[in-house]
Amino acid sequence: MLFDASTTMIQTCKRLAASAIAPGYRSSLLSGAIRLRFDPWEREPVASKRVTVFGGSGFLGRQIVKSLAAEGMSICVGVRQPERASFLERFGRGGQIELMRADVWDESTVAQAVKQSASVVNTVGHYVEKGEATFGAVHGQGALHVARQARQAGAERLIHISGLGADPTSPSPYARARGIGEVLVKKAFDGVTILRPSVIFGPEDSFFNTLASIARQTPVLPLFGMGRTNLQPVYVGNVAEACVRVLANPSTAGKIYELGGPRVYTYKTLVQLLLKQLER
Repeated sequence: MLFDASTTMIQTCKRLAASAIAPGYRSSLLSGAIRLRFDPWEREPVASKRVTVFGGSGFLGRQIVKSLAAEGMSICVGVRQPERASFLERFGRGGQIELMRADVWDESTVAQAVKQSASVVNTVGHYVEKGEATFGAVHGQGALHVARQARQAGAERLIHISGLGADPTSPSPYARARGIGEVLVKKAFDGVTILRPSVIFGPEDSFFNTLASIARQTPVLPLFGMGRTNLQPVYVGNVAEACVRVLANPSTAGKIYELGGPRVYTYKTLVQLLLKQLER
């Protein structure tokens, strides 16, 4: 459920997602990026293969686990606190989903989690630095640990979830760490597929829920960049399906995909849409 089980927030997400979900076109890609639309005949059978998902209990990770389970895949979910991720087991059947303690900062636990997995998906990421959980530690060193251990374990595929605007020379600490992480991952695992989603929305997202929380506590919302910043929100379910399609298509190995929804909004327009749904 979204912020305090708010139906207005759910309506906001549904309105944004409505045009994004169409047969054969789940996620539109940003201008200039490689189009993620595959011929179904190019798909490889994936049901018999094991995949490890790091960060599988998070906002995006749980959707990826759900989508992979629906394909019949055997899944190992690497999380720091497995006891808090037991809800994921309902997505599978009879032991299809295994929970394992793994911390991307502890390379030995990463090594255990990727054993016998044909594919690895790393969704671990932070938007706010907290103590030792800096952008560099999580998006850089942590990502390197996953890529290195996936290669040493003999995994065939690695999907690394990065972010739009990732650039090792960016003045933004977040975007710079994402960019450095991509460089490290590509060096450690030849053929890694990198997904760079735009702002991801859906139930329990951190974007709209944060804005809704602020809107309910103050009559004023900040408009960064005068509200003119362009955003292309992408639905979380579409990003999850992109992961499934990437794993099912060997021609995606070694490529970078920038994922965005079908429409571009200004930040001001998104805030106005949210406030309308909240009746503010």
